[in-house]
Amino acid sequence: MPGYDHEPDRAWDEYEWERFLQQQDYKTEKYMQLLEKYLDHPQRDQIIAREMGWTQLLNGNEWTDEVDAALSDELQPDDDDPAHTADIVNERSETFEDHSLYRAAFALTVWIDQLFDNNQSLQNEPSAVKLATHSALASAKLAAALSDDDVDEIGMTIAYLKRALKAMTVSMEAAGQMLEEGLISPRQHGVLMQRVFQVRDGIITLMGEYRGEWLRRFGSL
Repeated sequence: MPGYDHEPDRAWDEYEWERFLQQQDYKTEKYMQLLEKYLDHPQRDQIIAREMGWTQLLNGNEWTDEVDAALSDELQPDDDDPAHTADIVNERSETFEDHSLYRAAFALTVWIDQLFDNNQSLQNEPSAVKLATHSALASAKLAAALSDDDVDEIGMTIAYLKRALKAMTVSMEAAGQMLEEGLISPRQHGVLMQRVFQVRDGIITLMGEYRGEWLRRFGSL
């Protein structure tokens, strides 16, 4: 894995994967800041490559393609754009779509979409946007976790499940804000929370199962 050294022939645990994903978050944020800052600069790509530490890309004539490749290697594994994450996992596997937990998370996003369709003013409400964004993000992270069929990367699966759980927690908070602000009725809030808790509890249960499997295979977390 780029940018994060570890012992060869040893499976990473969830905490090592979390540190790796945090590094990817930082690199993604740094790249996007540089891109915004130098968007119209004639030497934009060379400057960005230098600032990102991609010094090996500064001497060749085909460095643009190599920058794209570096971004693919370093930034895409934990892209926080739900649609982009879903595109990545769709290329890897379709089996996650059959998982009951993913179906529940997807059904939640459909329900929220219908809520927005019935009240388009919600698109201008920060709490509603937070709900929609983080529920979609949770669905994407679940897809990333459930699409991995590498039995030696249980730690990565748990790390993605933790991120899905965090997104669901934010969704719960946003739903509460919407109720307080009068954006949804108590009945709508009740239905919403039932769906949110279904996904949240499913993530917690699945994390427990994977942690149990890790302990069975490797003896400790």
